[in-house]
Amino acid sequence: MSDCQSCSSSSCGEGGTCPGQAKAAPDRRDVRRFVAVGSGKGGVGKSTTTALLAIAMARRGLRVGILDADVTGPSIPKLLGVRDPLVNTTGGMIPPASPKLDIRVMSVNLLLDDPSKPVVWRGPLIANLLKQFWDEVEWGPLDYLFIDLPPGTADAPLTVMQSLPLDGMVLVTSPQGLAELIVEKACHMARMLEVPLLGVVENMSFVRCPGCGQELDLFGPSHVEKLTKRFGMPLLGRFPVDPTLALLCDSGRVEDYGEAERLEDLASALEASLAGSPVKGAC
Repeated sequence: MSDCQSCSSSSCGEGGTCPGQAKAAPDRRDVRRFVAVGSGKGGVGKSTTTALLAIAMARRGLRVGILDADVTGPSIPKLLGVRDPLVNTTGGMIPPASPKLDIRVMSVNLLLDDPSKPVVWRGPLIANLLKQFWDEVEWGPLDYLFIDLPPGTADAPLTVMQSLPLDGMVLVTSPQGLAELIVEKACHMARMLEVPLLGVVENMSFVRCPGCGQELDLFGPSHVEKLTKRFGMPLLGRFPVDPTLALLCDSGRVEDYGEAERLEDLASALEASLAGSPVKGAC
């Protein structure tokens, strides 16, 4: 009998990866930390947060890579201004690096002749590609490999969580109650798969008035404290609506983001969570 036939999970999909299947033996190679970044919901700035986490660690002089697992909506190469092609060797593909901080990047957009063309694939093909992004890529020694997860709780994030030896997951949300509701689904998924919840980053928390400097709740009162209390995880940071950051992302220059103190606080909070005993998806 197959694992899926013997599994009692109601979320097991035909031909897909089953939450009840045992994880493969961890293969860490020369990577010290594996951190997934997800939300369950699109449009909350998950990829931007992934890039900022990578930048924060790279500014500390650490070796950093990003595996862009959002196959149908990849944006990491654009954010970091990565345009160099992949280099194929007998040992595997060598991912290109960002121009300033040498952040290694692997993304489906680096495999396309035209990055604007859609990837119209079913789940199993996407899952196989994500496995190749790890198995067939020569990442080299890294202190951190961040994995930018796609929205949702289906095949692609499931494949990543079961294929890589994750040290934990960072959740990204925005102040709205609707975002909190969807992010909760990702938290429950992490609990099912025994992936530690390292903390949450609230994006678009506020907008600062250019005249008086007052912080305005553009999307209403925040719900992030309810989320952190319910799942027993820390708030790693809050990022405002920042037109400057948006322009840097659009132009592929997010490495120039000037909020050094905010990024350093984010890096410190993540490392503190990793150094402690994060709750494995506790509810």
